Amino acid sequence: MTLEQEISRRRTFGIIAHPDAGKTTLTEKLLLFGGAIQTAGAVKSNKINISTRSDWMKIEKQRGISVATSVMGFEYKGLKINILDTPGHKDFAEDTYRTLTAVDSVIMVIDCVKGVEEQTEKLMEVCQMRNTPVICFINKLDREGQDAFTLLDEIEEKLGIKVRPMSWPIGMGKSLRGVFNIYENSFNLYEPNKQKKVTNVVEIKGVDDPGLKKHLPESMVNELRDEIELVNGVYDEFDEEGYLNGELVPVFFGSAVNNFGIRELLDCFTQIAPKPKPRETEKREIMPSEKKFSGFIFKIHANMDPRHRNRIAFVRVCSGRFERGSNYYHVRQEKQLRFSNATAFMAQQKETVEEAFPGDIVGLYDTGNLKIGDTLSEGEKGLYKGIPSFSPEMFREVINLDAMKSKQLSKGLSQLINEGLAQLFIYELGSRRVVGTVGALQFEVLQYRLLNEYGTSVRFEAVDIYKACWISAKDQDKLAAFVKDKFRHIAKDKEGKLVFMAESKAWLQMVQDNFPDVSFHFISEF
Repeated sequence: MTLEQEISRRRTFGIIAHPDAGKTTLTEKLLLFGGAIQTAGAVKSNKINISTRSDWMKIEKQRGISVATSVMGFEYKGLKINILDTPGHKDFAEDTYRTLTAVDSVIMVIDCVKGVEEQTEKLMEVCQMRNTPVICFINKLDREGQDAFTLLDEIEEKLGIKVRPMSWPIGMGKSLRGVFNIYENSFNLYEPNKQKKVTNVVEIKGVDDPGLKKHLPESMVNELRDEIELVNGVYDEFDEEGYLNGELVPVFFGSAVNNFGIRELLDCFTQIAPKPKPRETEKREIMPSEKKFSGFIFKIHANMDPRHRNRIAFVRVCSGRFERGSNYYHVRQEKQLRFSNATAFMAQQKETVEEAFPGDIVGLYDTGNLKIGDTLSEGEKGLYKGIPSFSPEMFREVINLDAMKSKQLSKGLSQLINEGLAQLFIYELGSRRVVGTVGALQFEVLQYRLLNEYGTSVRFEAVDIYKACWISAKDQDKLAAFVKDKFRHIAKDKEGKLVFMAESKAWLQMVQDNFPDVSFHFISEF
């Protein structure tokens, strides 16, 4: 195949949702319908009986939640589909934000019982910042949820977007009988099956087809006709351009745990989702079809295999053809690196890849050269526009409980911080180490992984810090004077950038007033 043909058959997307909306279960079922797996596990009551394919870390299996982004790829109807399953828990929001920089579109999962929840709103804001195309899947139709029209109104109101139903539920909960596929004019009978594909699709010619009465009571047929008439009257026709510009969200209904409504979603997605798009570097816009390879690191994960101390950097291929064993230019370090080991993923299972194309996600074994946000290329010197760090919400000091394991602690902290699990600030005075996170659960994961992967025990002590502010100034002498004056409150981040650790909101405001020539930044990219 030519490069253009390979690009045109790629579809790379992320799945986002509030915790427990069924996001990881949907990922699993897309793999099932895509033929990548034959049976599926299920997440139930925060316990995993057959662990879902994309939640592979031990702590994820114990809790029944995703705490790391998983990457999976499979072939479907001549297309190469790349799925990035993201953490739903708000404590791991930064990992999700970074992942959204590596996808071309998004599937958003909403629980039909709970409707639009807080984390969904935040993630949708990130999508809208980038005009990312979004498809919505309203999940858990097998439960007694909200009315379909009420859910659609809530999505439009809370998320500030226009929607267009592409399928429609016939009943809900105990009365669920099927889904009418508006997009394909077909009817899918509901038969719950948690481990195998549901393929009982009835071919009809619209809601006026008399054949519907063979499968549904007349009252349900009449109600369906009225509802579809209302849908067509209230909501605009599906506009593919509006969807691709992030202005219109197609909506599907189903039950991921019962494998119901998945085929409609997958078939429509493969038809309308965008192929890999151009991307901006500091110097220019890079087209996917350009012959020379380029890509950026959006995630790093250490110890994917506990038996081997490996470190894998996830690269989104943006242009050209990636070839295993080739030398590529590391823009930040300004040197050539050779990658003889390159892998593709089916969650924890990996296979060696010889080549990859725009839209693909490749895992590169790394000994510490690569960091999140790094660009690799065939000589192009522009960095892809970076993935910023946000000022954390919570801060705690790291206390080493075993002085004999200081070296292991330093290594473990360095690797886990480079993964983006949390942020580390080292004080200039006394070399105190303070970890900053979005939420408390990150401290628990950090503590767990330091013990289980590096054999080092720590505890986290609360510290009086309100904000970590990156600082800069046009006049370097004035910056140096500020650092000298506030030496007890100055730290450095993992990149060695100067950070002012403010103890309270009022004090930060006073310091800003007293030092007008110093700029205080709440995002590391400035």
